[in-house]
Amino acid sequence: MNTPTHSETSLPDAWRASVQSRLADGEEVQVWLEINLDARLNFSPGLLLITGQRLLSFDNPQAASEYHYRDGLRIQQYDHGGVGRIELFEGEVRLAYWFYTLARNIQATRFVKQFKQQLACFLTGVAVQHATPECCPDCLTPYPDDQQECPHCSGTINAPPSTWTLFRLWRFARPYRWQLLSGFLLMLGSTAATLVPPYLTIPLMDRVLIPYQNGVPIDFGLVAWLLAGLFGSALLAWGLGWAKTYILALVSERIGADLRTITYEHLLRLSLEYFGGKRTGDLMSRIGSESDRICVFLSLHLLDFATDVLMIAMTAAILFSINPWLALATLLPLPFIAWMIHNVRDRLRTGFEKIDRVWSEVSNVLADTIPGIRVVKAFAQEGREAERFRIANQHNLQVNDRINKIWSLFSPSVSLLTEIGLLVVWAFGIWLVSHNEITVGVLLAFLAYISRFYARLDSMSRIVSVTQKSAAAAKRIFDILDHVSSVPEPVNPIHLDKITGRIEIRDAGFRYGNRAVIKGLNLTIQPGEMIGLVGHSGSGKSTLVNLMCRFYDVSEGAISVDGINIRSLPVADYRRHIGLVLQEPFLFFGSIAENIAYGKPAATRTEIVAAARAAHAHEFILRLPHGYDSLVGERGQGLSGGERQRISIARALLIDPRILILDEATASVDTETEQEIQKALDNLVQGRTTIAIAHRLSTLHKANRLVVMDKGEIVEIGSHDELMASAGAYYRLYQAQARNVDTDMDDADTSRSIQLDHKVSA
Repeated sequence: MNTPTHSETSLPDAWRASVQSRLADGEEVQVWLEINLDARLNFSPGLLLITGQRLLSFDNPQAASEYHYRDGLRIQQYDHGGVGRIELFEGEVRLAYWFYTLARNIQATRFVKQFKQQLACFLTGVAVQHATPECCPDCLTPYPDDQQECPHCSGTINAPPSTWTLFRLWRFARPYRWQLLSGFLLMLGSTAATLVPPYLTIPLMDRVLIPYQNGVPIDFGLVAWLLAGLFGSALLAWGLGWAKTYILALVSERIGADLRTITYEHLLRLSLEYFGGKRTGDLMSRIGSESDRICVFLSLHLLDFATDVLMIAMTAAILFSINPWLALATLLPLPFIAWMIHNVRDRLRTGFEKIDRVWSEVSNVLADTIPGIRVVKAFAQEGREAERFRIANQHNLQVNDRINKIWSLFSPSVSLLTEIGLLVVWAFGIWLVSHNEITVGVLLAFLAYISRFYARLDSMSRIVSVTQKSAAAAKRIFDILDHVSSVPEPVNPIHLDKITGRIEIRDAGFRYGNRAVIKGLNLTIQPGEMIGLVGHSGSGKSTLVNLMCRFYDVSEGAISVDGINIRSLPVADYRRHIGLVLQEPFLFFGSIAENIAYGKPAATRTEIVAAARAAHAHEFILRLPHGYDSLVGERGQGLSGGERQRISIARALLIDPRILILDEATASVDTETEQEIQKALDNLVQGRTTIAIAHRLSTLHKANRLVVMDKGEIVEIGSHDELMASAGAYYRLYQAQARNVDTDMDDADTSRSIQLDHKVSA
């Protein structure tokens, strides 16, 4: 859906002729929505549009339906399980309905909003202006197309990278300001020392060599002093240069280390919502290679740039002190070089940012493929992944080629201008010597200074590329640092040493992106009570658990623990009271003992073993080559699924949480392993407030209450017997699951019978 334009010119080409043929004279399209599902949820194009008098619906360019505005007409929008639905009613009678994928949900929301405005204005007789884009309720900024997040309030503003971004690195350099000052003074002395030798060539030429050619004997005493001056200045420049390079390199490395640490710490504090829209390879690239690029810039290129600036400024001062007119001729190419730098700078900066993004695509392929290499090989997709990498790498090559095309022209052009400037100095200097305005020694000294001046000028022009790369890298890092967590720490936190585990959810609502996942949910869980969450996939069970853990914050309503809103509790302190056992347990590379003690690093070996015993993991751990010191591979690849799960249960047991979350803890294991895990869970849930999600309803037989969810709402609450007696949503779930179990058992019996027949016949 485009922003309304009061005309049909922005309609898709496939529909424009059909729409124009249906419109009356003077009737204008206010807003339109292209839908992509039919009534059977098959992909099929369709079009809805609103005018000042009616709603038009096109199933295809030849078939259209119309619904004129009138009293009693209303429209509703729903979304569930990846499918959105718009329904049109007159009173309680449904006139029509349309389906679309959630990729169109933002457009559909705006369409429904505009329909309500048009209908209200039609009924009241008040003319309405054409619809404006939906705005952020906080800052009234219009949302960008196809987005429902305000770029100004979301914590990240997508502005192009600027060289001024590099000045924001001062916050990391401030702790080292005295070392930086020492390095600057050393740089000043080193640069001044390198400017002494050309100045000493003037008396060496005019008072020693040229007079000698004219028959005057050489004054070896003067020569000794001059040569000693040349040697001393070179030695001084070397010593000061070594000291300033060493100091500034140490400082830049520490700035880079601080930058990586602070960025990573900030990244860990961001909510799961941020990570849901990011790629692992991209984030790794930002913290790793981007910070390294900034570190190299600070330690090498910025140092060279500062040296170049000092050298040019000092050289210019010396040149003007020797001969102002010749100095002006020397500076002749500067305006042209400055103009070229200004023109090419922005193109390089945006180009280098694009290179960074494209390189993250290459990193993303590696981050996807290497951890999932078992799946790649299991489905024989090595060729496909190699092609993905080849395409990403080729894209990276194309972007670099475009930037190199610009840079390859810029750098030689600067060199050409400096060579022309040198020729101008030669010509003008010879003319001045011929008119006895300057001596040969002065001209040679001038040329020596000019060579250094233009060399530094050429070096400064080359640093444009490095500066823009570093600016793009700094922007990508500050994109992380500027992002504000959607789960903020409380301003005035309330600290609880202990909790009883009473959870109260009041009118909770939550939207994930452009989907309404939880709506008006109310639930109270008593201390020590075990609650079973059941429902179809996509009903909101895991989202509710995430809200309880405060991985996300509710959009409406509140969640309280022991009568205190969890938003008032420090996030880390609150989560220390929660034990989480996931369907897919994640183990870190390290020993078994380190993984069990992850939530309590200071735990003793006795506590670790006790937790493992309670989780029924002690026996299999002792069978490992090094027992509790045995290393598990990345993500626990060296263990079976059941063994990983029991270690995760031991990990939860060790922190002794008052609230326990079980998210499909036995869903992906066999029956025998499930029994072992169930024994461990029985030890884990004792005396704790427990919320268990399970698709296998039989695993919730010990739950005090079952909470049945559907489309983000609670539809039933009660015990197993109560819900079966009511013959509602839970009853239907249970019966459907029982039929599947019976079918599986029949299939197993048939298989065993066939195998037995084969044995008998053999």
